[in-house]
Amino acid sequence: MEDGGWVHVPRPAEKDYWNPTAVQENSNGEPSSSQPLKLIFTSPAKYWTDAIPIGNGRLGAMIWGGVAKETLQLNEDTLWTGIPGNYTNPNAPAALSDVRKLVDDGQFTQATKEAIKLSDHPSEVYQLLGDMILEFDTSHLKFDEETYHRELDLDTATTTVKYSVGDIEYKREYFASYPDQALVTRLSGSEKGSLSFTLYMDSKMHHHSFVQENNQIHFQGSCPGKRIPPRLNAGDNPKGIQFSALLNLQIGGDTGVISDVDGRKLKVEGADWAVILLVASSSFDGPFTNPIDSKKDPSSDCKTAMTSLRKLSYADIHAHHLDDYQSLFRRVSLELWKSSKNVLGSAHLNAEKQIAADESVPFTGSENTTVSTAERVKSFQTDEDPSLVQLLFQYGRYLLISCSRPGTQVANLQGLWNKDIEPPWDCAQHLNINLQMNYWPALSCNLKECQEPLFDYISFLSINGTKTAKTLELLAAAHAQMVHAPNGSSVLISQEASRSEVSDLAIIDKVERSRQGPVRSKSVSRGRKMRLGTKETAADLRLRWSGVSPNLRFLKGNLQSGISCSSVVRVNYEANGWVVHQVSDIWAKTSPDRGEAVWAFWPMGGAWLCTHLWEHFVYSMDTDFLKNKAYPLLEGCVQFLLSWLIKGPGRYLETNPSTSPEHMFIAPDGKQASVSYSTTMDTSIIKEVFSEILSAAEILGRTDDELIQKVREAQQQLPPTKISRDGTIMEWALDFIDPDIHHRHLSHLFGVFPGHTITLQKNPDLSKAAENTLTKRGEVGPGWSTMWKAALWARLHRKEEAYRMVKHLFVLVDPAHESEYEGGLYSNLFTSHPPFQIDANFGFSAAIAEMLVQSTVKDLYLLPALPRDKWPNGCVKGLKARGGVTVNVCWKEGDLHEVGLWSTDGNRIQRLHYGGRTVNASLLSCKIYTFDSELRCIRTYSLSQVASC
Repeated sequence: MEDGGWVHVPRPAEKDYWNPTAVQENSNGEPSSSQPLKLIFTSPAKYWTDAIPIGNGRLGAMIWGGVAKETLQLNEDTLWTGIPGNYTNPNAPAALSDVRKLVDDGQFTQATKEAIKLSDHPSEVYQLLGDMILEFDTSHLKFDEETYHRELDLDTATTTVKYSVGDIEYKREYFASYPDQALVTRLSGSEKGSLSFTLYMDSKMHHHSFVQENNQIHFQGSCPGKRIPPRLNAGDNPKGIQFSALLNLQIGGDTGVISDVDGRKLKVEGADWAVILLVASSSFDGPFTNPIDSKKDPSSDCKTAMTSLRKLSYADIHAHHLDDYQSLFRRVSLELWKSSKNVLGSAHLNAEKQIAADESVPFTGSENTTVSTAERVKSFQTDEDPSLVQLLFQYGRYLLISCSRPGTQVANLQGLWNKDIEPPWDCAQHLNINLQMNYWPALSCNLKECQEPLFDYISFLSINGTKTAKTLELLAAAHAQMVHAPNGSSVLISQEASRSEVSDLAIIDKVERSRQGPVRSKSVSRGRKMRLGTKETAADLRLRWSGVSPNLRFLKGNLQSGISCSSVVRVNYEANGWVVHQVSDIWAKTSPDRGEAVWAFWPMGGAWLCTHLWEHFVYSMDTDFLKNKAYPLLEGCVQFLLSWLIKGPGRYLETNPSTSPEHMFIAPDGKQASVSYSTTMDTSIIKEVFSEILSAAEILGRTDDELIQKVREAQQQLPPTKISRDGTIMEWALDFIDPDIHHRHLSHLFGVFPGHTITLQKNPDLSKAAENTLTKRGEVGPGWSTMWKAALWARLHRKEEAYRMVKHLFVLVDPAHESEYEGGLYSNLFTSHPPFQIDANFGFSAAIAEMLVQSTVKDLYLLPALPRDKWPNGCVKGLKARGGVTVNVCWKEGDLHEVGLWSTDGNRIQRLHYGGRTVNASLLSCKIYTFDSELRCIRTYSLSQVASC
């Protein structure tokens, strides 16, 4: 298991395929690197947010770096409370009818109160695995504090802890391997036989552990079957997810021994080195399998994994880890310099020299690698150190690689890491900004594989969301016209039909009309009775039975109980699509959250997620993905949106009820309310999704599909984005008074970013109103809000404002008093709401990329929001642009110097934009093109010279 001096030779890095002719010069007149990409700590962690996160997407740890006692707090991403849920609400139809009528009548306060009846149960809760603990002898209490060093190297995804006790230097190394699915720890002392410690596991979860084979610890536990454990009868608590972990300990040295302590601990004495391998598994078998029915045996899975792992040396495991991780991380580099001193060098830097520069530890500038990262954050407001911006940008990429990989769960509110049984906001997936922001950097920052768990998750949501959508189609009853059966035929229920006649109506899976030809009705205005072109009662309908479905029996029951209908009832049983609200969990919850409508009722979560499917296509140009994955999900989403839209009093289609996430307004009665109709975010997301499916249909040759025709018709009837009397974007359909103008959410600016329906080129008036909106919102807010503002300002090409939001994040948060802060960073660079939420870490990386490169499928905007006076010189390599183009940009003295572009999956024609100049560039596949500051092509060469293509 010991490496025996093995040396890892890295593969060529994608970021080094292209090199500029300008390099930064140090004081000796030689090219220099910026500060190494490391988080530095000069003491052990005192708080959880001082610990260092590592992860392989599924299995994670927070490394505290204690001396006499080391703790690795562990997480496995499938450990959640609960079991698969029922995401329908039989009481919702009547409630929605009442809410809609109140909205129609302008009684928004009452509608808000009534809408609480649309809420459902809360999400389930993300749990923790436990702790791996190492206890050292009392001599370690006398360590030399000056020698203590703890770091996270982003380039190798490895954490190191070093300190000295007397003349002995102790060293610990930790990494999480994705290819070998293990957490790996290596400990050593500088003198033979100097390593002694006790190893065991513990947890806040229900668990037990035992020693086996004298060098392994088996750890088994379970998650609660309910989010709040029952207190009356343990039998009421269903069986939850079961889990196991397995530790394997190997030591080296002539004098080292391992002994069993109390049947659950392992004691090491007199070893030279030790390697600890940890694997973990759970009984979770997908969101639709009840844990009690799961066939997975986590203990057996752990034993099988460990058997394979033990055949590998430590050097093998480490090499696998580096090959895998660096193939992702080294795709992108970012270097920012304040100094204006540049030199012209050779056209092509030697790849080995470039790699060596990237990995060099010494820094000859003003920075000192012995200064902790926390101290650097503290000083940022005065020194505005650009290398700290580089570090946080790359840290976001590191975290995404560490918490979201193919085959894992989607990144939750804290990514992968969690220390609590009851974490803030359940650590659940929040779909009104937070989950989406988690994946903002995946495409632009060249980590598209890390999005795969999101697409798997959307697929799961679409299945449960179909059931919820059927309930919500019932919710649409008060304003609809037809009842549609699964075979596409329709029946009409007239308002004039008696209650008894309606109760006799047999709602069935297959329905045939006795009369031929469609039943038509005239349009209806808000709050007015519909006039029917043809009048029928239930007695006029002749129906043929073919098995009664539960959902149809449910509708019949509600009709018998008297659903309030302003006109007729429509239920879509075939093409009703799928819907998701704003909070979900591992079980793919799709129904509304609990509580007030302001945070519970928002049925646009699935639609927003679908925009990520289209974005993946336009970045990758992968038509197989578009056809087989994205389009079917978009279809279902659009089917729901079409059925959810209803005709308003004017010529526009509306969403009703509608909320702007988590934000209230002052209703005409002077009271605060949240429920109205057609909020700007609703219509912006719908416009985005409609535009995407129309474009997708054109690419796939499906423009004649009936669904696409309906989308075209509906698209023309969506309300426009409006400007309020104070010159800002209206957040609601009516120009309500906003009681909280500095509210954290920026929902009404979705069309600017991440959407594309408001652009500087096509909508200058709305773009100006968006600027006014951002100014009105202010700069103070949670970390994720700050980063959304940074991306919005960047999209509007407002570099000074974008940079101010970047700078705003660099405030060191004291965990002991975190409630006193708005946003900021903890000492381990986790972003703060407060408390910790990981979304802003990802939002930061995405915002920086947006400041440097923006794109459409045909257009590439270079340095659109570069803060020239803050980052006058720099180079970014490996960013991705829409159209499948890799982008490399270098600048000096605040102006563009050189651009390198290539595409590997087809020829591209791009319009390059910089400084008011636009040129057309034809890019042949697998060729690297270099353009100068005038956007003239000055050099081309084959990509195959540096990489396979």
